[in-house]
Amino acid sequence: MQYLALATDYDGTLALNGHVSKLTLASLDRLRQSGRKLILVTGRPLPDLRAAFPEIHLCDAVVVENGALLFWPKEDREEVLHGPPPAEFVAELLRRGVEPCSVGRVVVASWRPQEKTILEVIQAMGLEHQIIFNKRAVMVLPSGINKASGLSKVLERMNLLPAQVVGVGDAENDHAFLDMCGVAVAVANALPALKEKSDLVTVGDHGAGVSELIERLVADDLASFGTRRPRHEFVSRTAEH
Repeated sequence: MQYLALATDYDGTLALNGHVSKLTLASLDRLRQSGRKLILVTGRPLPDLRAAFPEIHLCDAVVVENGALLFWPKEDREEVLHGPPPAEFVAELLRRGVEPCSVGRVVVASWRPQEKTILEVIQAMGLEHQIIFNKRAVMVLPSGINKASGLSKVLERMNLLPAQVVGVGDAENDHAFLDMCGVAVAVANALPALKEKSDLVTVGDHGAGVSELIERLVADDLASFGTRRPRHEFVSRTAEH
């Protein structure tokens, strides 16, 4: 078995409108039964993810806050990879009317078009922070923190190599972690730029695309597609609505 783990984004990939269907959950169970690991990689804060995805225990590891925090479901343990956002930074965003302004353990999040004001505050305060987009969502994190850095820590803890991981996503903030995986997959509803850089593009969208990817992984370890080739599209034998 060449690919020992699946790393998947949550919103727009595994989930549709914030929720994972029963058919997709069954596919995740098949993946686990095949002996492979399941790693969830998301921009959501942990409490929000737990509320939306009560089946989080299916995961072997979870990267949350876009790489800033790890969660180990079996141990119910959190591992924070960076300090909290500066209180004065958050206060200044609120003073300038940045709403919504969600503050996690490390991440500060809002929505477009607030990125202009956020960038102005970062520059005015001389912070070494970056803005990361996830379609309409705007996330602020310390420089160097992203989904790839979080996934790298997970793989290190699990004694896995990036080449042994298949990654799947849909949006801008998925580029970093897909680039480090052995095979990069975009679901059908992914942004065109992500599809262009991926090795495989599913026919199904959201969870249906993840289900068809799992089917191929379990069936032949993606042997019929190889690794790091130009984009291939494959036909799903699963239907999900």
